[in-house]
Amino acid sequence: MFTGIVRERGRVASFDGGRLVVESRIEADVGDSISVDGVCLTVTEARNGTLAFDVMVETSSRAKLFGAQVNLEPALRAGDPLGGHYVQGHVDGVGDVRSVEQEGDGKRIWIDAEPGLLRYLVEKGSITVEGVSLTVAAVDGEGFAVALVQHTLGATTLGGLAPGDNVNLETDVLAKYVERLLPALPSSE
Repeated sequence: MFTGIVRERGRVASFDGGRLVVESRIEADVGDSISVDGVCLTVTEARNGTLAFDVMVETSSRAKLFGAQVNLEPALRAGDPLGGHYVQGHVDGVGDVRSVEQEGDGKRIWIDAEPGLLRYLVEKGSITVEGVSLTVAAVDGEGFAVALVQHTLGATTLGGLAPGDNVNLETDVLAKYVERLLPALPSSE
């Protein structure tokens, strides 16, 4: 379980499709879970300022491949503040950046997504983009917008997004549970 509050931008040292090695100052042990661009991965080696992860075919089939830098967040521990929202690190799909517009000191980014993902989004609801917990600013028939403040633009990889870029998306798990449970509720007729 994560919160979507990125702790660090790591640099990808190598990625051969099956093994990812990231330079990071995060202290982790073998077996720890780390969100890497929104993907929950298990540390398989930690030494000399690097973390290594084995990337399964299932992960590669649902998430975009990793770029030169990645957003990193260690798993939530009991007693840690919940500053974002409940994030599982289970990518639901990949979105496409439609536009990036300056908006005051920040940016408004529109991301197109599959209808199967959009059904879980509501204005002022939660979305995870590249592992970052964000508030949905608007929704249309093709996608959604997020408004990013300067801190988020500087502390994460989102500041470097451009139209046409792919991003990992995880919708709010609570919305998925509500959808699943609604048909099971007794009818009020």
